[in-house]
Amino acid sequence: MNKNKWLLFFLGAWLAGTAVAATPDTVTFMSADGKTKLTAYVFAPATAGPHPAVVMLHGRAGSYSTLKPGQYNADALTMRHKMWGHFWAARGYVAIHVDSFGPRGYAAGFAKHSYDSRPLEVSEQSVRPLDAYGALAYLRSRSDVAPDRIGVQGWSNGGMTVLAALGPRPPGLQNPASGFRAAIAQYPSCRAQAAEPGYTSYAPLLIMVAENDDEVSPVVCRTFAEKIRGHSAGLEFVWYDGAHHSYDDPGKTKQSHEPNRLALQDTQRRAAAFFAQHLRP
Repeated sequence: MNKNKWLLFFLGAWLAGTAVAATPDTVTFMSADGKTKLTAYVFAPATAGPHPAVVMLHGRAGSYSTLKPGQYNADALTMRHKMWGHFWAARGYVAIHVDSFGPRGYAAGFAKHSYDSRPLEVSEQSVRPLDAYGALAYLRSRSDVAPDRIGVQGWSNGGMTVLAALGPRPPGLQNPASGFRAAIAQYPSCRAQAAEPGYTSYAPLLIMVAENDDEVSPVVCRTFAEKIRGHSAGLEFVWYDGAHHSYDDPGKTKQSHEPNRLALQDTQRRAAAFFAQHLRP
């Protein structure tokens, strides 16, 4: 399929997904930190349920589009976050996108390569996992969600949150049996968990990385995956040749690069199959 035909196909598929719910519902609930009221956006299927569900965790840039500066609401979510929310809803999942930064005063997110200067109150190792588990508890309170079939998906800093939340001693979770059923981490940094002795994920984990990532090291993640393979539940690791960080951003800039387009197509196929395997009855 050539570039123009692929873009038309992708746009059609995305628009079909938006028909499920034009604008996500805005909800609030408490983080498992016990003090932060989080804002989140729910993409729900048209049918009653109960449905499996997916918690979605944004990266270091936050939840909102830079094309709408100062606007921090459902209408201002980035194209990628809207795309994935509609993607899951169209396939029969309740998807909830959690804003970890806005409620803590950092709605605009953080600049590229700013990791060392970010405040501890948004730490992906100790704080954001508590938001993930707050979202898990919230979803389990909904009548349209199957409480034992909930997964989590994160991008970049959100992918790092996924790794921390799925570890042997995850913040906010006493019993791994009551946690997430499966998890997807896209282009995370794996350095913290690679340095953690005896790291294992308590649930099936799919890690996807980009060869030409200019923010995190895919090589570190590959070494990490090799290290924990066989010790973690259902680990899958995927390497995308020539792809960039944020390769699944559906905007023209990223999708004009063929390896990104191919990586996005493959990621959606793999993600759908992965959650269908682990979250469906």
